[in-house]
Amino acid sequence: MLSHIAHQRILELFPSLRNMPEPLNLEFAANAMQSTMPAGAILFNDGMPCRIFPLLMSGSMKVVKASASGREIVLYRKEPGEICPISSSCLLGNVPYAVRGQAETELSLVGLPAPLFESLMTAQGAFRRMVFAEMGKRLSELMQLVEAIAFAKTDQRLARLLLERGDLAMSHQQIAEELGSVREVISRLLRNFEVQGIVRLGREHVTVVNRELLQHAASDI
Repeated sequence: MLSHIAHQRILELFPSLRNMPEPLNLEFAANAMQSTMPAGAILFNDGMPCRIFPLLMSGSMKVVKASASGREIVLYRKEPGEICPISSSCLLGNVPYAVRGQAETELSLVGLPAPLFESLMTAQGAFRRMVFAEMGKRLSELMQLVEAIAFAKTDQRLARLLLERGDLAMSHQQIAEELGSVREVISRLLRNFEVQGIVRLGREHVTVVNRELLQHAASDI
């Protein structure tokens, strides 16, 4: 059973769950499950059945697609107040996960069992609209990701990542996972950027030192 504090926190983070009919509100309080996971914990994995819809209260998670060869790419990240569209689609389609969900930091979440998720989708219009809106938004973003992987060179995509986020406190392996590449390629490209005076490299840290050259690299490589 969900604690009163956790229940109130979820309503603050997810306004679409407010003003539920009383029977649904009681079902929510009785069946939603609160849990805490350490950084690195696996929330779900490729091939697992989808039985829980996660609502993050604190921390962050990432959703990763891995190839048979071991290469990985981060599809998206989720913070408190955001929902996981892969979980939505798996529950709605009654299909297993084809990706991995992993805690990036220690996180606290409330899990909605499949029957409760179905009740909310049926009876809570605001929640249903939120779920479908997020699925549509994420599909558009995934199409952009596919386009970048298919048509942009890795060095362009690396430059665009640095333009978007600025300095990166990440290892070369983590950057490779972001871009769907391998560590050796990313290390070589970052060294090239350093030689050109675009970035300065440190231990698990990339500092942008010339944004003008970086913008040129992102568009004209």
